Amino acid sequence: MYNVLTLNEISSFGTDKFDGAKYNIVKEAQNPEAVMVRSASMHDMELGGNLLAVARAGAGVNNIPVEKCSELGICVFNTPGANANAVKELVIAGLLLSSRKVADALDWAKTLKGKGADVPGLVEKGKGQFGGPEIAGKTLGIIGLGAIGVLTANAALALGMEVIGFDPFLSVRAALGLNPRCKTTGDLKEIYSSSDYISVHAPYNQDTKGLICEESIQLMKDGVRILNFSRAELVDSDSIIAALESGKVSAYVVDFPTDEILGVKNVIAIPHLGASTPESEDNCAVMAAVQLIDYIENGNVRNSVNLPDAEMNAAGTKVCIIHKNKPAVISEITTAFGAAQVNIENLLNKSKKEIAYTMIDASAGVNDEIINKISGMENVIRVRVI
Repeated sequence: MYNVLTLNEISSFGTDKFDGAKYNIVKEAQNPEAVMVRSASMHDMELGGNLLAVARAGAGVNNIPVEKCSELGICVFNTPGANANAVKELVIAGLLLSSRKVADALDWAKTLKGKGADVPGLVEKGKGQFGGPEIAGKTLGIIGLGAIGVLTANAALALGMEVIGFDPFLSVRAALGLNPRCKTTGDLKEIYSSSDYISVHAPYNQDTKGLICEESIQLMKDGVRILNFSRAELVDSDSIIAALESGKVSAYVVDFPTDEILGVKNVIAIPHLGASTPESEDNCAVMAAVQLIDYIENGNVRNSVNLPDAEMNAAGTKVCIIHKNKPAVISEITTAFGAAQVNIENLLNKSKKEIAYTMIDASAGVNDEIINKISGMENVIRVRVI
């Protein structure tokens, strides 16, 4: 039996995918074989020797110690695209909220309670302070054309906007899903200089931290509206506050409120509602569960952030090896099989940065001696026999 530890509430649509004869879904376990998580932090969690994989029911994995997992041969999955529609819909709402001052208008309207018959007249007299432009005909710049960025681009085009996107790592799948009317650029400065609205959909890492800062804001149009539905750290708080105060930025919509930006004029702080729909939570849970099951039972990897995608059907014994992406490792592994007179029927090797993953379909004869020999190799991190 495999123990699957859930660190957050996971939709039953996902947990029901596990065969009860093979898996225990638990909320407490000392040394589980798998972990399913949404937002809970795992950075201080002890990662036991049984742990094979971690599945994040969502896109971001900053709550997971990915580097440590890689060192221990633990596969980390996320679920890209599963919550994309939910976030896209909120981004479109953010575009409208930033333009029409809807949030401020709603708060002001509540102050008219008790004014009786004067309310209609007060509404007509006061509504002018909440005017704002339509989004049709305006230019939306999108930084990051992943699943959410592509859906946002297509929706904005349907609403009559001009769209320009930037993504140096644009995937084939994303490119195929992108409306041809969306212009793309390889120069981020073009996004800054030509956009009336900028929506950030980049992953958070050391290269993107503070992507929106004083320097980049100075390249933008006066009165630009900025939307951040990715991570708070992508936008420098001091810079955005100063730009809002000066009027350089008209509005900042963020789904990741911090103490610094709460209460700042023209900040629309949404309490991380991007993926908070039942459909999104169900989709993420199902995708996470399916990926975990396929990895545990078949060794196949899909949507891992630290291992390369790899799938292979095996007629014999499947040996799955996580190792460092170094020269001669494959030859060492195949030599071990040859020395034991075990034939390799099929071999698949893929790599992702410093980590490689090798799957071997071997004929009869795979034994502990071979596995121990491979496990003891200098650059081998983990070996599994399926």
